[in-house]
Amino acid sequence: MKKIFTTILVLASLQSFAQNPAPARPQIRPIALTGGTIHVGNGQVINNGTIVFDKGVITAVGDATTPFDRNNTDVYTLAGKHLYPGLISPASTVGLKEVASVKATVDDSEIGVLNSNVRALIAYNTDSEVIPTIRNNGVLITQAMPSGGTISGSSSIMHTDGWNWEDAVLKADDGLWLNWPSYLSREFNMEDFSAGLKKNDKRNEAIAVLKATFADAKAYSEFSSADPMNLKLEAMRGLFTGARNLYIRAGYGKDIVEAIKFAREMGVKKPVIVGGDEAYRVVDFLKENNIPVILSEGHRLPSRQDEDVDMPYKLPGILQKAGILVSLSYPDEWWRTRNLPFLAGTAAGFGIVDREEALKLITANSAKIMGIDNLVGTLEKGKQATLFVSKGDALDMRTNVVEMAFIQGRNVNLDDKHKRLYEKYQEKYGHKRPLAERK
Repeated sequence: MKKIFTTILVLASLQSFAQNPAPARPQIRPIALTGGTIHVGNGQVINNGTIVFDKGVITAVGDATTPFDRNNTDVYTLAGKHLYPGLISPASTVGLKEVASVKATVDDSEIGVLNSNVRALIAYNTDSEVIPTIRNNGVLITQAMPSGGTISGSSSIMHTDGWNWEDAVLKADDGLWLNWPSYLSREFNMEDFSAGLKKNDKRNEAIAVLKATFADAKAYSEFSSADPMNLKLEAMRGLFTGARNLYIRAGYGKDIVEAIKFAREMGVKKPVIVGGDEAYRVVDFLKENNIPVILSEGHRLPSRQDEDVDMPYKLPGILQKAGILVSLSYPDEWWRTRNLPFLAGTAAGFGIVDREEALKLITANSAKIMGIDNLVGTLEKGKQATLFVSKGDALDMRTNVVEMAFIQGRNVNLDDKHKRLYEKYQEKYGHKRPLAERK
């Protein structure tokens, strides 16, 4: 009996060790960060800058002469450090997936084809071990995105800190997700493990179903209220008023053009292309129709054999220079979302000369696309104090060491599983160095 009791205590201690840190408490005193380099997020840089925030809202941003009440403010001197707006990860399944091979931890899709009434919001798991790991590279806001089916459901924009989804939500049900039926479909041969492309024979049928669904939703939206309420059509109402985005997953140039034409024909006010591997082929069309693009993971091989090997790296710059509102994402590999700032860093080296322009790809641009630019995305007076302090350039994996992070003014704990494992095995192999030295 004693042995069993001891075992229970050991297991309990291991379990408590593995828990994520408690969410940060609300800001109770004004905070001033002084002496650092402020990257505003709109292209502006303030050397030896000062940023002050109170009750989660930025009250002042400027140079070293910016006045504030030093007697009643907690002051942090950050000489040599860099301050950035919290990075934003659109089109993500962070918080919806944990371990791909464990079905019980995967909650990003529902059974069925037309799931417009599905909400990713209530599936967002604030206890995820992945969330603190992305927070440690400055990703403080993520868009919980549903997948599966043809119409996947609604996404919501979440903070990477909170006790539950009610605490974490920044903007609920910001848009509906549509998987556009592709002209080509991929097939995989299990015998020789080869992959190839073939014409999608079910494409026309799928588009016909979508046209009927959107026509019904359009007609339904013309009534101010419906009795009885149709939950699937009610969820689509905002598409026709501009209250919600329609995020369309499409990669091939032909699919991008047809998907946008479909959205316009159906009366959708705010379509957004997600994926966009071949967006460079339809730049003029995207510009003419004022279509934002959320690009998929850029650290990859080209989509076509005849493409430039550097095309995934250059694509953000091509679109940005053409005047298209573009953002970066990790839609499939949620656990790699921590590398989001380095996608922007790669874009800076392959087509976007100005690193501040590259920063927009994961801050201001993402906020504009998702309709939260009045709250976050840049460090400006009146916006939420969601920001972080890095030892060096946040877009460079060699120097991005996040030392402090604030979400709505709350000082967030930066512990995570990666750090705990680092400490554990440093102990085992006897090479442990003080944390201050590693920084």
